[in-house]
Amino acid sequence: MAEAKRLATEATGPLKGIRILDMTSVVNGAYGAQILADQGADVIKVEDPVGTRGGGGDIMRWSGHLPEGCAPGMGPIFLTINRNKRSVVLDLKDAKARRALMRLVKSCDALVSSVRYDGMKRLGLDYEAVSAVKPDIVYVHAAGYGSDGPYAGEPAYDDLIQSASGCADILPRTDGNETPRILPTLMADKVSGLFLSQAVTAALLHRQRTGEGQFVEVPMLECVTSFLMVEHLFDHTFEPPTGQLGYSRVVNPNRKPFKTKDGYIGLLPYTDRQWDQFFEIAGWGETIAKDPRFSDYTTRNRNARELYALVETVTQEHTTAEWLAMLKPLSIPVVKTNRLDELESDPHLAAVGLFELYDHPDVGPYKLMRPPVRFSKTPSNIRRHPPRLGQHTEEVLAEVSEDEEA
Repeated sequence: MAEAKRLATEATGPLKGIRILDMTSVVNGAYGAQILADQGADVIKVEDPVGTRGGGGDIMRWSGHLPEGCAPGMGPIFLTINRNKRSVVLDLKDAKARRALMRLVKSCDALVSSVRYDGMKRLGLDYEAVSAVKPDIVYVHAAGYGSDGPYAGEPAYDDLIQSASGCADILPRTDGNETPRILPTLMADKVSGLFLSQAVTAALLHRQRTGEGQFVEVPMLECVTSFLMVEHLFDHTFEPPTGQLGYSRVVNPNRKPFKTKDGYIGLLPYTDRQWDQFFEIAGWGETIAKDPRFSDYTTRNRNARELYALVETVTQEHTTAEWLAMLKPLSIPVVKTNRLDELESDPHLAAVGLFELYDHPDVGPYKLMRPPVRFSKTPSNIRRHPPRLGQHTEEVLAEVSEDEEA
């Protein structure tokens, strides 16, 4: 087993000195808040106490299979999106706990919540109430749907947002099977989390410039739909439409890893020169290279289905290593196709150290993906293990005066 990496001793990221109250759970908000924590923010995660049916806290604590001897509530997905945070348990149905939360609010620069806004109102934690205590607070609400639409306030999870946003219609447009299908990754949650982290930093920049806090709404449906339709609005960008919905090169059953003699490669000649070089290597210099369907970028895109089908007829003639050796010197974009269990041994990912081993005092050895974005002057780092439920309650509450009126 590789040697466990030591935690950093202090924050060095660009958000050092920023304190964020994290009232999110599951994946969307928790992932976005972790990005901010990696970048140096002091993120205080507020969680519910254990309920009558056990559990308690972020529900992602209870997903997955824990190793023998591991502390309860430390599920694998929770570990990947809650490092660098401190956990505080507060029963917000209790007036005393709400007063403690408001004391915390006064010490924070931003509050991030994925609790439905009606629920925040019932708790007396809506923007109006919070900004009355902390006028320059950046209050970011991770909503399922925008507040000015008919779905406002409805529950939202990745499965629902993929269904509502058009994501479930992409595979049917690709392979002709009309059954809508959800992509097997928490794409809607994670994309929304990225929008959320960017929204927090933008609002903090505005506050720095003007002294103003503000309410920021990050609605999943709108975020994911806009993300998806960047390319898939395609010919419907024009009014009236000039063609189809769905980017033709991408909505293509032959856009896939290409089979080799011993595996698969990701291959995408892109420029005219790269395609000419590939046609020459494939032995098609006198035939396919002169086919008007594939003569330039526009015609190749229009006929991508036929072109990509042709590519796989030749990729199977050589091994993956042979293709890499032939194409990389020509700067033709090509990679070995990795299976999930090959990622940690990928030469590039190993060289940059994406996967890091840590030794959690309550979990044992566990792996994380280090923050992927590199800041040359203010590097992100990992300085706290994902917390046990309520691990920092006393520590954090001691930092705010009980005598101070909320």
